[in-house]
Amino acid sequence: MKAIVQDVYGSADTLELRDVDTPVPGDDDVLIRVQAAGVEQGVWHLMSGLPYLTRAFFGLRAPKTPIRGREVAGRVEAAGRNVDGFRPGDEVFGTAEGSFAEFVCAKPDKIALKPVKAGFEQAAVVPISGTTALQGLRDSGRLRPGQDVLVIGAGGGVGSFAVQLAKALGARVTGVCSTAKVELVRSIGADHVIDYRRDDFADGARQFDLILDTAGNRPLSVLRRALKPRGTLVIVGGEGGNRWTGGFERSLRAALLSLFVSQKLTGLMARERQADLRFLAQLIDAGSVTPVIDKSYPLGEAPEAIRYMHAGSARGKVVVTV
Repeated sequence: MKAIVQDVYGSADTLELRDVDTPVPGDDDVLIRVQAAGVEQGVWHLMSGLPYLTRAFFGLRAPKTPIRGREVAGRVEAAGRNVDGFRPGDEVFGTAEGSFAEFVCAKPDKIALKPVKAGFEQAAVVPISGTTALQGLRDSGRLRPGQDVLVIGAGGGVGSFAVQLAKALGARVTGVCSTAKVELVRSIGADHVIDYRRDDFADGARQFDLILDTAGNRPLSVLRRALKPRGTLVIVGGEGGNRWTGGFERSLRAALLSLFVSQKLTGLMARERQADLRFLAQLIDAGSVTPVIDKSYPLGEAPEAIRYMHAGSARGKVVVTV
C-alpha cells in the first residue's frame, strides 16, 4: 500500500510517500480502508519530535510508528475475531496511528460509525479536534446552559468545533480570531466575534464563565482578567513555549495557581473515547455541528498539508484524501 512515512524526526521534508506492507489486523483490531485523514497539531508534534517531552512517549530517537496521521474515516475492510460491533463495509471514523495510508489498523474502542450526513472528508476531521473541544467544554469546563463562553482561536481546528458545541450545549459564545476568520466564526454561530488584532478581549469590559484557550500563548494574568471571579479557564494543547516542554508548562502553572485563587484554571489532556465520537456523530446528523474544512490535499501532498496547518492560517481543518 501507499503511505506517508518518516525515518527520523524533523520538518515535513522528512516525510516520503512509499510502498509499504499492508497492516495485518490482530484478533482485537479493525482494518480500515482509509478514505480521508484529518490533519491536526498532534501530527506536527509527532513528525518534528517537538517539544522533546513528546519523544518520551513516542520514541526517543525516531517515531515508534513511522507512518504519520491519526484522525481517520473510511470503510471496514476486516475485523478481528474478538471484535464486536463492526463488520466489513461499515463506514467508520475515529483515531488510528498511521492514517496517512491506504489502510490502517484501529482499536474498536477508538472508532464509531460515521455520521450519516457527513462525507468521509468531513468525518475525518472530527475525531481529535471535535473530542478535544467537547471534553474541554463539557468535562473540564463543566459548561452549563446560559453561561457566557469565550473561545480563543475560534477559527481553527478545535476552535471551530468549540464554538458550535458551546452553542449546542446552550451557551452564549464569543469567539476570538484573526481578521481573516471573523466571518467564518460568525457563520458557525458565535454570538459575538472579537478580532484580536483590533480589540482586547481582556480589557475588563466583559468577563466570562468559561474560557477555552486553543491559541496557546497568552499569559495567565491576561486570561484571568477576562474570567469571572469563579469562572473556569481550560487551556487546550501545548503550543508555543520552549523546545523541551512546549507550552505545557503554562498548564502546569495554571493548575498550581488554581490552588490559591477562586477561579478554576486547568489544562486539558483529551482522551479518545468511542462515546464522544457517537455523541458528536449525533450532533452532526442533527445539524447542530458542521465540520469546517479549509483545504483538501491528496495523500502524496500530505507534507504540504501539514505545513499549511501548522502555519496557523487554516480556516477550520485541513484534510488528506486517499
